[in-house]
Amino acid sequence: MLSLETLKPKKGSRTAKKRVGRGLGSTGSYSGRGVKGQRARSGGRSGLKLRGLRGIMLSTPKHRGFQSIAAKPSVVNVLELAKYFVNGAKVTKKLLQQKGLVTEIDSGVKILGSGEIGISLTIEGCEVSQVAKQKIEKAGGVVIAIK
Repeated sequence: MLSLETLKPKKGSRTAKKRVGRGLGSTGSYSGRGVKGQRARSGGRSGLKLRGLRGIMLSTPKHRGFQSIAAKPSVVNVLELAKYFVNGAKVTKKLLQQKGLVTEIDSGVKILGSGEIGISLTIEGCEVSQVAKQKIEKAGGVVIAIK
């Protein structure tokens, strides 16, 4: 009759764990201890030990200073705007994402002033650094502030 207490694995499907280093019958010349040295000898320095709270505290990295959890805006330089937009174009967060200049727009987009821009653009709905604003306005563009 088949019941839980009569269930057994198929013959040969389960093998006993090999116990190395236990008498003449065991095979493997080093018994998993490597070659020579203090750790290969009996009673030699043992492997893993419980480290305790002090050991854990000393080994964990300590972060210095303040780390803000506020989401940072994605950044684009005016140099890239000059490559991807034509003269007189209107630049928005959505357009920047569509053109592949930024991936994430949920935390905002900031335009930085690295590089030169020779075309006039209308920037709308983006944060703009002071240097970038000067360069855009010098090229004849307009920056519409976020409300």
